[in-house]
Amino acid sequence: MSDSCVRVTYRIESLKGLAQAADALAGEQSTGTFVRVADETDELRSRHRARVVELVPLGQAPSPSLPGAVGAGAMGEAGPVEVGRAVVEFPLVNFGPSLPNILAAVAGNLFELRELAGCRLEDIELPDELGPFYPGPRFGVDGTRRLMSAAEGAMVGAIVKPSVGLSPAEQAEKVEALALAGADFCKDDELIADPPYSPLEERVALVTRAIDRAAQRTGRKLMYAFNITGEISELRRSHDLVVAAGGTCVMVCVNIVGFGGVRYLREFSEVPVHGHRAMFGALMRHPAIGIDFKALQKLARLAGVDHLHTNGMDNKFYQNNDEVRASVEAVRAPVLGGYHILPVLSSGQWCGTVHSFYSAVSTTDVLMVAGGGIFGHPDGPAGGVASIREAWAAAASGVELDELARRSKPVRDAIRQFGGK
Repeated sequence: MSDSCVRVTYRIESLKGLAQAADALAGEQSTGTFVRVADETDELRSRHRARVVELVPLGQAPSPSLPGAVGAGAMGEAGPVEVGRAVVEFPLVNFGPSLPNILAAVAGNLFELRELAGCRLEDIELPDELGPFYPGPRFGVDGTRRLMSAAEGAMVGAIVKPSVGLSPAEQAEKVEALALAGADFCKDDELIADPPYSPLEERVALVTRAIDRAAQRTGRKLMYAFNITGEISELRRSHDLVVAAGGTCVMVCVNIVGFGGVRYLREFSEVPVHGHRAMFGALMRHPAIGIDFKALQKLARLAGVDHLHTNGMDNKFYQNNDEVRASVEAVRAPVLGGYHILPVLSSGQWCGTVHSFYSAVSTTDVLMVAGGGIFGHPDGPAGGVASIREAWAAAASGVELDELARRSKPVRDAIRQFGGK
Protein backbone atom coordinates (compact mmCIF):
# COMPACT_ATOMS: atom_id res chain seq x y z
CA MET A 1 0.00 0.00 0.00
CA SER A 2 1.25 3.48 -0.84
CA ASP A 3 2.26 5.75 2.05
CA SER A 4 -0.47 7.85 3.66
CA CYS A 5 -3.45 6.48 1.80
CA VAL A 6 -6.57 4.47 2.44
CA ARG A 7 -6.71 1.39 0.20
CA VAL A 8 -10.18 0.10 -0.64
CA THR A 9 -11.27 -3.02 -2.51
CA TYR A 10 -14.55 -2.90 -4.44
CA ARG A 11 -16.51 -5.46 -6.40
CA ILE A 12 -17.92 -3.56 -9.37
CA GLU A 13 -20.21 -4.24 -12.31
CA SER A 14 -20.46 -2.13 -15.46
CA LEU A 15 -21.99 -2.03 -18.90
CA LYS A 16 -19.33 0.48 -19.97
CA GLY A 17 -16.23 -1.57 -19.20
CA LEU A 18 -14.40 -2.13 -15.93
CA ALA A 19 -11.61 0.37 -16.61
CA GLN A 20 -14.02 3.21 -17.36
CA ALA A 21 -16.19 2.39 -14.34
CA ALA A 22 -13.24 2.20 -11.93
CA ASP A 23 -11.79 5.43 -13.26
CA ALA A 24 -15.15 7.16 -12.82
CA LEU A 25 -15.30 5.94 -9.22
CA ALA A 26 -11.80 7.18 -8.41
CA GLY A 27 -12.37 10.54 -10.08
CA GLU A 28 -15.83 11.24 -8.62
CA GLN A 29 -14.64 10.46 -5.09
CA SER A 30 -11.57 12.70 -5.27
CA THR A 31 -10.71 15.51 -7.70
CA GLY A 32 -13.16 14.95 -10.54
CA THR A 33 -16.68 15.65 -11.65
CA PHE A 34 -18.53 14.81 -14.88
CA VAL A 35 -16.17 17.06 -16.82
CA ARG A 36 -12.60 18.18 -16.16
CA VAL A 37 -12.53 21.76 -14.90
CA ALA A 38 -9.76 24.32 -15.35
CA ASP A 39 -8.43 24.20 -11.79
CA GLU A 40 -8.05 20.42 -11.84
CA THR A 41 -4.41 20.78 -12.75
CA ASP A 42 -1.98 17.94 -13.27
CA GLU A 43 -0.21 18.99 -10.07
CA LEU A 44 -3.47 18.91 -8.10
CA ARG A 45 -4.42 15.54 -9.57
CA SER A 46 -1.01 14.10 -8.74
CA ARG A 47 -1.45 15.02 -5.08
CA HIS A 48 -5.16 14.46 -4.53
CA ARG A 49 -6.70 12.14 -7.13
CA ALA A 50 -7.63 8.65 -6.04
CA ARG A 51 -5.83 6.00 -8.10
CA VAL A 52 -6.95 2.62 -9.40
CA VAL A 53 -3.99 0.39 -8.54
CA GLU A 54 -5.47 -2.99 -9.41
CA LEU A 55 -8.28 -4.19 -11.65
CA VAL A 56 -9.12 -7.89 -11.87
CA PRO A 57 -11.86 -9.18 -14.22
CA LEU A 58 -14.19 -11.71 -12.58
CA GLY A 59 -16.32 -12.61 -15.56
CA GLN A 60 -19.78 -11.53 -16.59
CA ALA A 61 -23.29 -11.33 -15.16
CA PRO A 62 -26.38 -11.71 -17.36
CA SER A 63 -27.86 -8.36 -16.33
CA PRO A 64 -27.16 -5.37 -14.05
CA SER A 65 -27.74 -5.90 -10.34
CA LEU A 66 -28.83 -2.29 -9.85
CA PRO A 67 -31.18 0.00 -11.76
CA GLY A 68 -30.12 3.21 -13.48
CA ALA A 69 -26.79 2.09 -14.92
CA VAL A 70 -25.63 3.58 -18.21
CA GLY A 71 -26.85 1.28 -20.97
CA ALA A 72 -29.61 -0.35 -18.90
CA GLY A 73 -33.35 0.07 -19.24
CA ALA A 74 -35.64 1.54 -16.62
CA MET A 75 -35.91 -1.80 -14.80
CA GLY A 76 -32.20 -2.54 -15.13
CA GLU A 77 -32.55 -4.99 -18.01
CA ALA A 78 -29.48 -5.21 -20.26
CA GLY A 79 -26.46 -7.37 -20.50
CA PRO A 80 -24.09 -8.94 -20.33
CA VAL A 81 -22.41 -6.99 -17.54
CA GLU A 82 -18.68 -7.03 -16.80
CA VAL A 83 -17.83 -7.91 -13.21
CA GLY A 84 -14.49 -7.19 -11.57
CA ARG A 85 -12.56 -6.27 -8.48
CA ALA A 86 -11.03 -2.81 -8.30
CA VAL A 87 -8.50 -1.65 -5.71
CA VAL A 88 -8.43 2.12 -5.25
CA GLU A 89 -6.07 4.21 -3.14
CA PHE A 90 -7.36 7.47 -1.64
CA PRO A 91 -4.74 9.98 -0.43
CA LEU A 92 -5.02 10.57 3.30
CA VAL A 93 -4.35 14.26 2.70
CA ASN A 94 -7.86 14.53 1.18
CA PHE A 95 -9.64 13.92 4.50
CA GLY A 96 -7.09 13.54 7.31
CA PRO A 97 -7.45 11.15 10.26
CA SER A 98 -11.26 11.25 10.35
CA LEU A 99 -13.43 8.15 9.99
CA PRO A 100 -16.56 10.14 9.05
CA ASN A 101 -14.71 11.93 6.26
CA ILE A 102 -12.92 8.80 5.11
CA LEU A 103 -16.36 7.21 4.74
CA ALA A 104 -17.58 10.19 2.75
CA ALA A 105 -14.80 9.51 0.27
CA VAL A 106 -14.71 5.71 0.08
CA ALA A 107 -18.44 5.02 0.56
CA GLY A 108 -20.22 8.22 -0.42
CA ASN A 109 -21.73 9.09 -3.80
CA LEU A 110 -19.95 6.28 -5.63
CA PHE A 111 -22.88 3.87 -5.15
CA GLU A 112 -25.00 6.25 -7.24
CA LEU A 113 -22.70 6.51 -10.24
CA ARG A 114 -24.40 5.46 -13.47
CA GLU A 115 -21.17 3.87 -14.72
CA LEU A 116 -21.65 1.26 -12.00
CA ALA A 117 -24.29 -1.44 -12.39
CA GLY A 118 -23.17 -2.82 -9.04
CA CYS A 119 -20.71 -1.67 -6.38
CA ARG A 120 -19.80 -3.29 -3.08
CA LEU A 121 -17.03 -2.14 -0.73
CA GLU A 122 -15.39 -5.43 0.25
CA ASP A 123 -12.42 -4.36 2.36
CA ILE A 124 -10.54 -1.34 3.60
CA GLU A 125 -6.90 -0.98 4.65
CA LEU A 126 -6.14 1.94 6.92
CA PRO A 127 -2.80 3.75 7.35
CA ASP A 128 -0.83 3.82 10.60
CA GLU A 129 -1.39 7.58 10.84
CA LEU A 130 -4.90 6.91 12.17
CA GLY A 131 -3.58 5.15 15.27
CA PRO A 132 -2.82 8.20 17.42
CA PHE A 133 -6.25 9.67 16.69
CA TYR A 134 -8.23 6.47 17.27
CA PRO A 135 -7.03 4.60 20.37
CA GLY A 136 -9.71 1.93 19.87
CA PRO A 137 -11.16 -0.33 22.57
CA ARG A 138 -10.40 0.62 26.16
CA PHE A 139 -11.23 -2.82 27.63
CA GLY A 140 -11.41 -5.44 24.87
CA VAL A 141 -11.32 -9.15 25.73
CA ASP A 142 -9.02 -9.02 28.76
CA GLY A 143 -10.71 -6.03 30.40
CA THR A 144 -14.13 -7.57 29.89
CA ARG A 145 -13.03 -10.87 31.43
CA ARG A 146 -11.63 -8.99 34.42
CA LEU A 147 -14.87 -7.08 35.02
CA MET A 148 -16.90 -10.30 34.66
CA SER A 149 -14.53 -12.35 36.83
CA ALA A 150 -14.52 -14.79 33.92
CA ALA A 151 -10.88 -15.75 33.53
CA GLU A 152 -11.35 -18.54 31.01
CA GLY A 153 -13.86 -20.27 28.75
CA ALA A 154 -16.57 -18.78 26.59
CA MET A 155 -18.56 -16.02 28.25
CA VAL A 156 -22.28 -16.77 28.50
CA GLY A 157 -24.93 -14.10 28.49
CA ALA A 158 -28.51 -13.31 27.65
CA ILE A 159 -30.75 -10.75 26.01
CA VAL A 160 -33.83 -9.83 28.02
CA LYS A 161 -36.93 -11.20 26.33
CA PRO A 162 -39.56 -10.15 25.51
CA SER A 163 -37.58 -7.37 23.87
CA VAL A 164 -40.10 -4.65 24.66
CA GLY A 165 -43.04 -4.20 26.99
CA LEU A 166 -41.57 -5.15 30.37
CA SER A 167 -41.65 -2.60 33.15
CA PRO A 168 -38.32 -1.74 34.80
CA ALA A 169 -39.31 -3.86 37.81
CA GLU A 170 -40.19 -6.84 35.62
CA GLN A 171 -36.93 -6.51 33.76
CA ALA A 172 -34.96 -6.30 37.00
CA GLU A 173 -36.63 -9.50 38.21
CA LYS A 174 -35.51 -11.34 35.07
CA VAL A 175 -31.97 -10.01 35.33
CA GLU A 176 -31.68 -11.03 38.98
CA ALA A 177 -32.77 -14.58 38.13
CA LEU A 178 -30.18 -14.67 35.37
CA ALA A 179 -27.43 -13.43 37.68
CA LEU A 180 -28.33 -16.06 40.26
CA ALA A 181 -28.17 -18.66 37.49
CA GLY A 182 -24.48 -17.89 37.01
CA ALA A 183 -24.49 -15.96 33.75
CA ASP A 184 -21.60 -13.65 32.95
CA PHE A 185 -23.52 -11.03 31.02
CA CYS A 186 -26.90 -9.65 30.05
CA LYS A 187 -28.06 -6.78 27.90
CA ASP A 188 -31.01 -4.71 26.84
CA ASP A 189 -32.44 -5.58 23.46
CA GLU A 190 -31.62 -3.02 20.76
CA LEU A 191 -35.34 -2.19 20.62
CA ILE A 192 -35.37 -0.66 24.11
CA ALA A 193 -33.36 2.41 25.10
CA ASP A 194 -35.31 5.15 26.90
CA PRO A 195 -39.00 4.59 26.11
CA PRO A 196 -41.85 6.15 28.11
CA TYR A 197 -42.90 2.82 29.66
CA SER A 198 -39.33 2.00 30.79
CA PRO A 199 -37.28 5.17 31.31
CA LEU A 200 -33.56 4.51 31.23
CA GLU A 201 -32.98 6.15 34.60
CA GLU A 202 -35.54 3.97 36.36
CA ARG A 203 -34.43 0.81 34.55
CA VAL A 204 -30.79 1.43 35.44
CA ALA A 205 -31.63 1.99 39.09
CA LEU A 206 -33.72 -1.17 39.48
CA VAL A 207 -31.55 -3.47 37.37
CA THR A 208 -28.27 -2.48 39.04
CA ARG A 209 -29.84 -3.04 42.48
CA ALA A 210 -30.99 -6.48 41.36
CA ILE A 211 -27.49 -7.29 40.10
CA ASP A 212 -25.95 -6.16 43.40
CA ARG A 213 -28.39 -8.32 45.40
CA ALA A 214 -27.45 -11.35 43.33
CA ALA A 215 -23.74 -10.57 43.65
CA GLN A 216 -24.03 -10.60 47.44
CA ARG A 217 -25.25 -14.21 47.15
CA THR A 218 -23.01 -15.48 44.35
CA GLY A 219 -19.82 -13.51 44.85
CA ARG A 220 -19.79 -12.48 41.15
CA LYS A 221 -21.24 -9.40 39.55
CA LEU A 222 -23.12 -9.84 36.30
CA MET A 223 -22.08 -7.42 33.56
CA TYR A 224 -25.15 -5.66 32.13
CA ALA A 225 -25.08 -3.61 28.92
CA PHE A 226 -27.66 -0.83 29.14
CA ASN A 227 -28.72 0.41 25.71
CA ILE A 228 -27.92 4.13 25.60
CA THR A 229 -28.44 4.50 21.83
CA GLY A 230 -29.95 7.92 21.18
CA GLU A 231 -29.03 11.47 20.30
CA ILE A 232 -25.27 11.98 20.41
CA SER A 233 -25.81 14.95 22.73
CA GLU A 234 -27.38 12.53 25.27
CA LEU A 235 -24.66 9.85 25.23
CA ARG A 236 -22.59 11.33 28.03
CA ARG A 237 -25.56 11.86 30.35
CA SER A 238 -26.76 8.31 29.76
CA HIS A 239 -23.29 6.85 30.25
CA ASP A 240 -22.77 8.78 33.47
CA LEU A 241 -26.15 7.63 34.77
CA VAL A 242 -25.11 3.98 34.27
CA VAL A 243 -21.69 4.42 35.86
CA ALA A 244 -23.07 6.36 38.85
CA ALA A 245 -25.42 3.46 39.59
CA GLY A 246 -22.54 0.97 39.53
CA GLY A 247 -23.18 -0.34 36.02
CA THR A 248 -20.30 -2.00 34.19
CA CYS A 249 -21.24 -1.74 30.48
CA VAL A 250 -23.12 0.41 27.98
CA MET A 251 -24.45 -0.59 24.59
CA VAL A 252 -24.89 1.43 21.41
CA CYS A 253 -26.14 0.48 17.97
CA VAL A 254 -22.98 1.32 16.03
CA ASN A 255 -24.54 2.07 12.67
CA ILE A 256 -27.27 4.23 14.21
CA VAL A 257 -25.14 6.56 16.35
CA GLY A 258 -22.42 6.39 13.69
CA PHE A 259 -18.70 5.89 14.01
CA GLY A 260 -18.33 9.51 15.09
CA GLY A 261 -20.81 8.89 17.90
CA VAL A 262 -18.95 5.77 19.01
CA ARG A 263 -15.66 7.68 18.96
CA TYR A 264 -17.19 10.43 21.09
CA LEU A 265 -18.46 7.86 23.62
CA ARG A 266 -15.02 6.20 23.73
CA GLU A 267 -13.43 9.51 24.79
CA PHE A 268 -15.04 9.41 28.23
CA SER A 269 -16.42 5.92 28.73
CA GLU A 270 -15.41 4.31 32.02
CA VAL A 271 -16.95 0.94 31.10
CA PRO A 272 -16.86 -1.35 28.05
CA VAL A 273 -18.80 -0.28 24.97
CA HIS A 274 -20.96 -3.13 23.67
CA GLY A 275 -21.42 -2.63 19.94
CA HIS A 276 -24.67 -3.84 18.40
CA ARG A 277 -24.84 -4.28 14.62
CA ALA A 278 -28.47 -3.24 14.06
CA MET A 279 -28.90 -1.83 10.52
CA PHE A 280 -25.68 -3.43 9.26
CA GLY A 281 -27.87 -5.74 7.16
CA ALA A 282 -29.02 -2.74 5.14
CA LEU A 283 -25.40 -2.25 4.10
CA MET A 284 -24.30 -5.89 3.95
CA ARG A 285 -27.05 -8.15 2.69
CA HIS A 286 -27.07 -7.61 -1.07
CA PRO A 287 -23.90 -8.96 -2.71
CA ALA A 288 -23.84 -6.23 -5.38
CA ILE A 289 -24.11 -3.11 -3.22
CA GLY A 290 -23.16 -1.85 0.19
CA ILE A 291 -20.27 -2.50 2.56
CA ASP A 292 -19.00 -5.89 3.69
CA PHE A 293 -18.81 -6.69 7.40
CA LYS A 294 -15.05 -7.19 7.01
CA ALA A 295 -14.71 -3.45 6.39
CA LEU A 296 -17.41 -2.27 8.81
CA GLN A 297 -15.95 -4.08 11.79
CA LYS A 298 -12.54 -2.44 11.29
CA LEU A 299 -14.11 1.01 11.50
CA ALA A 300 -16.13 0.05 14.59
CA ARG A 301 -12.99 -1.18 16.32
CA LEU A 302 -11.03 1.97 15.56
CA ALA A 303 -13.96 4.04 16.79
CA GLY A 304 -13.74 2.27 20.15
CA VAL A 305 -16.18 -0.62 20.64
CA ASP A 306 -15.01 -3.32 23.07
CA HIS A 307 -17.53 -5.92 21.89
CA LEU A 308 -19.17 -6.37 18.49
CA HIS A 309 -21.98 -8.64 17.32
CA THR A 310 -20.89 -11.03 14.57
CA ASN A 311 -24.09 -13.10 14.28
CA GLY A 312 -24.07 -16.77 15.36
CA MET A 313 -24.10 -20.24 13.86
CA ASP A 314 -27.39 -21.64 12.55
CA ASN A 315 -28.87 -18.22 13.22
CA LYS A 316 -32.32 -16.82 12.51
CA PHE A 317 -30.99 -14.24 10.05
CA TYR A 318 -29.75 -14.55 6.47
CA GLN A 319 -26.05 -15.32 6.93
CA ASN A 320 -24.85 -18.89 6.55
CA ASN A 321 -22.28 -20.48 8.83
CA ASP A 322 -19.36 -19.82 6.49
CA GLU A 323 -20.21 -16.12 6.49
CA VAL A 324 -20.48 -16.08 10.28
CA ARG A 325 -17.13 -17.84 10.60
CA ALA A 326 -15.57 -15.23 8.29
CA SER A 327 -17.10 -12.43 10.39
CA VAL A 328 -15.67 -13.82 13.62
CA GLU A 329 -12.25 -14.35 12.06
CA ALA A 330 -12.31 -10.79 10.74
CA VAL A 331 -13.07 -9.39 14.20
CA ARG A 332 -10.25 -11.46 15.73
CA ALA A 333 -7.64 -10.40 13.16
CA PRO A 334 -5.43 -7.45 14.23
CA VAL A 335 -6.07 -3.98 12.81
CA LEU A 336 -3.02 -1.70 12.74
CA GLY A 337 -1.33 -4.38 14.85
CA GLY A 338 -3.97 -4.47 17.60
CA TYR A 339 -7.45 -3.18 18.42
CA HIS A 340 -8.53 -6.55 19.83
CA ILE A 341 -12.21 -6.81 20.78
CA LEU A 342 -14.67 -9.48 21.89
CA PRO A 343 -16.82 -11.18 19.21
CA VAL A 344 -20.45 -11.51 20.28
CA LEU A 345 -22.45 -14.48 18.99
CA SER A 346 -26.17 -13.77 18.82
CA SER A 347 -29.37 -14.51 16.88
CA GLY A 348 -31.17 -17.74 17.73
CA GLN A 349 -28.31 -19.11 19.86
CA TRP A 350 -28.67 -22.04 22.28
CA CYS A 351 -26.54 -24.97 23.42
CA GLY A 352 -27.14 -26.74 20.10
CA THR A 353 -25.24 -24.06 18.13
CA VAL A 354 -22.05 -24.22 20.20
CA HIS A 355 -20.33 -27.21 18.60
CA SER A 356 -20.72 -25.96 15.04
CA PHE A 357 -19.10 -22.68 16.04
CA TYR A 358 -16.24 -24.24 17.95
CA SER A 359 -15.46 -26.70 15.16
CA ALA A 360 -15.24 -23.76 12.72
CA VAL A 361 -13.29 -21.21 14.78
CA SER A 362 -11.77 -23.12 17.74
CA THR A 363 -11.76 -20.31 20.29
CA THR A 364 -13.52 -19.60 23.55
CA ASP A 365 -12.64 -15.90 23.48
CA VAL A 366 -16.24 -15.10 22.59
CA LEU A 367 -19.41 -13.92 24.28
CA MET A 368 -22.50 -15.94 23.38
CA VAL A 369 -25.76 -14.14 24.12
CA ALA A 370 -29.09 -15.90 23.92
CA GLY A 371 -32.62 -14.65 24.43
CA GLY A 372 -35.06 -17.48 23.91
CA GLY A 373 -32.23 -20.00 24.29
CA ILE A 374 -31.96 -19.03 27.96
CA PHE A 375 -35.27 -17.49 28.99
CA GLY A 376 -37.19 -20.04 26.89
CA HIS A 377 -35.48 -23.07 28.45
CA PRO A 378 -37.94 -25.43 30.22
CA ASP A 379 -36.01 -24.96 33.47
CA GLY A 380 -35.81 -21.20 33.10
CA PRO A 381 -32.59 -19.14 33.09
CA ALA A 382 -30.74 -21.62 35.32
CA GLY A 383 -31.32 -24.42 32.81
CA GLY A 384 -30.54 -22.21 29.85
CA VAL A 385 -27.24 -20.94 31.27
CA ALA A 386 -26.20 -24.42 32.42
CA SER A 387 -26.95 -25.99 29.04
CA ILE A 388 -24.88 -23.43 27.12
CA ARG A 389 -21.98 -23.45 29.57
CA GLU A 390 -21.86 -27.25 29.55
CA ALA A 391 -21.94 -27.30 25.74
CA TRP A 392 -18.95 -24.95 25.55
CA ALA A 393 -16.96 -27.07 28.00
CA ALA A 394 -17.83 -30.20 26.05
CA ALA A 395 -16.93 -28.69 22.66
CA ALA A 396 -13.57 -27.46 23.96
CA SER A 397 -12.75 -30.92 25.35
CA GLY A 398 -13.90 -32.85 22.27
CA VAL A 399 -17.15 -34.26 23.67
CA GLU A 400 -19.97 -34.32 21.11
CA LEU A 401 -23.38 -32.82 21.88
CA ASP A 402 -25.27 -36.14 21.76
CA GLU A 403 -22.82 -37.67 24.21
CA LEU A 404 -23.19 -34.65 26.50
CA ALA A 405 -26.98 -34.90 26.32
CA ARG A 406 -26.92 -38.44 27.69
CA ARG A 407 -25.53 -37.17 30.98
CA SER A 408 -26.90 -33.60 31.16
CA LYS A 409 -30.55 -32.86 31.87
CA PRO A 410 -30.28 -29.14 30.97
CA VAL A 411 -28.86 -30.11 27.56
CA ARG A 412 -31.48 -32.82 26.98
CA ASP A 413 -34.24 -30.39 27.87
CA ALA A 414 -32.80 -27.74 25.56
CA ILE A 415 -32.65 -30.20 22.66
CA ARG A 416 -36.29 -31.19 23.20
CA GLN A 417 -37.29 -27.52 23.36
CA PHE A 418 -35.17 -26.00 20.60
CA GLY A 419 -33.92 -28.92 18.51
CA GLY A 420 -36.63 -28.59 15.88
CA LYS A 421 -36.44 -24.82 15.56
